[in-house]
Amino acid sequence: MTEVTTDAAATRLRRSPLHERHTAAGAKFAPFGGWEMPLEYAGGGVLREHTAVRTGVGVFDVSHLGKARVTGPGAADFVNACLTNDLGRIGPGRAQYTLCCDDATGGVVDDIIAYLHADDHVFLIPNAANTAEVVRRLRAVAPPSVTVTDEHEAYAVLAVQGPRSAELLASLGLPTGHDYMSFSAATLDTAGGPVELTVCRTGYTGELGYELVTPAEHATAVWDALFTADASYELRACGLAARDTLRTEMGYPLHGQDLSLEITPVQARSGWAVGWDKPAFWGRDALRAEKAAGPRRTLRGLEAVDRAIPRPGMTVHVGDTTVGTITSGTFSPTLKKGIALALLDTAATLTDGDLVEVDIRGRRAQMRVTRPPFVQPSVR
Repeated sequence: MTEVTTDAAATRLRRSPLHERHTAAGAKFAPFGGWEMPLEYAGGGVLREHTAVRTGVGVFDVSHLGKARVTGPGAADFVNACLTNDLGRIGPGRAQYTLCCDDATGGVVDDIIAYLHADDHVFLIPNAANTAEVVRRLRAVAPPSVTVTDEHEAYAVLAVQGPRSAELLASLGLPTGHDYMSFSAATLDTAGGPVELTVCRTGYTGELGYELVTPAEHATAVWDALFTADASYELRACGLAARDTLRTEMGYPLHGQDLSLEITPVQARSGWAVGWDKPAFWGRDALRAEKAAGPRRTLRGLEAVDRAIPRPGMTVHVGDTTVGTITSGTFSPTLKKGIALALLDTAATLTDGDLVEVDIRGRRAQMRVTRPPFVQPSVR
């Protein structure tokens, strides 16, 4: 995910192929990553949508996410030499979280899910606002044998998330038994006929979940099939506001806030998504040097002690000293308290359990340093 766009760009916003379905469901829309996307739905709201994902099943339209395809002899090796994580750790039919970093600084251009189909075929899902830049950077250095195609609007993506998501998909004849971060091709019988799609065991909520990737022209058929399934699954359409509270409870980063060109994987504690021993990837030298020296700031979790809801940009203090800035902050519907991710100065030597103060519109509120996730994820 990436940050919300400004209202001034609203006239240029793209729309999901499911826009009419969202309108019919009473969606409240907001600009996001260059797209007009549902923020929440009538009759639900953030709290109900959030709870549906934690206790039942929710469906998110995340068709705004980018799609790019890298094909040709050596495509997987080419991607592996550019992006941070090591595609050599996985095989065909697996997906991997990875980062596109700036080669000079190590800052994060975007975070991406890479679908490895074969040695000559990798499908990438970047964030909406960053897709063109990721494609541009890959194309700029691709060898003649490798083709990088921007397929941003060619596919829709539906995220089916929650403890009953497998039951729902199985009732429609879709595969659900594959491992976390693996995918398979499938056919869904819809009122308009069979639809080909990819079912991947991924998500951004911490719950059991799947993401369905299908050609954009079949998006409404897939949406309708999900919402005409057995009502006992307590299925609810969910917007991006609930997606944000869910991912924050997990401590998952949002590009443009917790990751950016100014925030490296070392600072964001995303080093697990870096193949440190690989001979080449963008930003390798800068990131290895930062890791060896130790970052000047690191991403930490904060949990409210006082009644307060932290927001991005608020400053964090220890006494009279400013020690950091909130990057993501919200009210946790599960914990019923404020939670946040914050970049804190390593020189402050804060440890888990220490108390800090956050400046919330001129009022100091106590928060406790902690290590995310704030809510334990479901079994993978």
